Amino acid sequence: QVQLVESGGGLVQTGDSLGLSCAASGRTFSSYSMGWFRQAPQKDREFVAAIRWNGGITYYGDSVKGRFTISRDNAKNTVYLQMNSLKPEDTAVYYCAVSQYLGGSYLRAPSKYDYWGQGTQVTVSS
Repeated sequence: QVQLVESGGGLVQTGDSLGLSCAASGRTFSSYSMGWFRQAPQKDREFVAAIRWNGGITYYGDSVKGRFTISRDNAKNTVYLQMNSLKPEDTAVYYCAVSQYLGGSYLRAPSKYDYWGQGTQVTVSS
């Protein structure tokens, strides 16, 4: 059974940094793309970042570009999201997900992901 478990969320202040991790189990995901999404109350799920299977190409949402960095360790079946210069508008539940799509604009769409974690709350106070 495939399982994705996020960790690292919490309460921080504006300007702080926070790192999220997502550990995958149940199969090897080294040939899959992995992504991060977030969802704030009463809002749609928003694309944050994605990374191709070999880590060579990354994609970012406009609102986080330059502040967030996605990376992965295939040996550990883990994807990371380093978040810097956090803002109150970054407050949301953050989800990691796995996609069989190799890259491109497909990775910005939640519908293109096959497996999802349960989410971890990130709250940024002003």
